[in-house]
Amino acid sequence: MAVDAAASVEIRGALVRLRRSTGLPVAFGGLLDSGRRQMRISELNGTATESLSRLAVTAGNGLGGKAVALARPCAVTDYSASRQITHEYDAAVATEGLRSVVAVPVVVRRRVRGVLYGALRTAQPLGDRTLTAAVAAARDVEQALVVREEVRALLAAARPEPAPNEEGAALEQVREAHAALRALAPRIADPALRAELLDACALLTAERPAPGVTLAPRELDVLACVAAGSTNAVAAERLGLGAETVKGYLRSAMRKLGAHTRGEAVVAARRAGLLP
Repeated sequence: MAVDAAASVEIRGALVRLRRSTGLPVAFGGLLDSGRRQMRISELNGTATESLSRLAVTAGNGLGGKAVALARPCAVTDYSASRQITHEYDAAVATEGLRSVVAVPVVVRRRVRGVLYGALRTAQPLGDRTLTAAVAAARDVEQALVVREEVRALLAAARPEPAPNEEGAALEQVREAHAALRALAPRIADPALRAELLDACALLTAERPAPGVTLAPRELDVLACVAAGSTNAVAAERLGLGAETVKGYLRSAMRKLGAHTRGEAVVAARRAGLLP
């Protein structure tokens, strides 16, 4: 499977949440290259240099490679001095000035898909709270990837999936844009401008809504985020809502659409012309 641009967005968001929840000054991560046991660091947050950017980490090598090989979190208190890892990447880590590092694999259906790192510039143990928060950030990414795959599978069952091409990539961009615009609309104070923006959102849907299928604006906002692969936590953050409120809107939308899962709700909404 090729590295997914949408999955990279999930990694990026997880790094922001990881730093916010732990107070760690540096976070970075990336996805495994297609068909290879190699992870490429593509997302940086809080770094001072580009030494880690695009660094290819092979399974078994370094801290991240160890996390990939074992499919479990790994941590070191002093990276360059640790005897628990190999040291192929010491130069890049030292250039960034990192000492204590945790690496958590993103595992979907027993397959490692990526790695999230958090780091300190001092050599000190990373506590249980930090490790728990890092694992939670990785779980958010895992859930988002599972939802995306579920949606793709349901769509494939509903109609033949066209071969990957530029048109498919463009449709994915339209869906991302639709979710982003719907999340932005409630923050606009001017009613006329807000209505104009929502009208523009409607132009992105594939067809006119089917008669008799109606979702409340916030239900549609939540469903648009879900369709773009967001977890409930990410949807809540994007929409400025509480996690329980998002769950309530999602349950209500699923009930109206006659769906039993999030993926079924997205497919039903697309069939009804409510989502692109």
